[in-house]
Amino acid sequence: MINVIGYIAGFLTTAALVPQLLKTWKTKSANDLSLGMLWTFNLGVITWLTYGIFSGDKPLILWNTITMFMASLILIMKLKYQ
Repeated sequence: MINVIGYIAGFLTTAALVPQLLKTWKTKSANDLSLGMLWTFNLGVITWLTYGIFSGDKPLILWNTITMFMASLILIMKLKYQ
């Protein structure tokens, strides 16, 4: 049951990035996003992923890998569209 909760929580928090990713890609603008927040968020996700790998927590590994990919894309677009 704990893993089910982990998968649900991971899905929801990861899915929360999808609208921002799509909007940034469509508008080619990330002006309203803080560069500092994006760097910090990406570092946090990488840290969570590392923790998940070391602890063998499959939901953490799965969702933080996907989140890291999407958050990195948003960061790249922020840097590219400035």
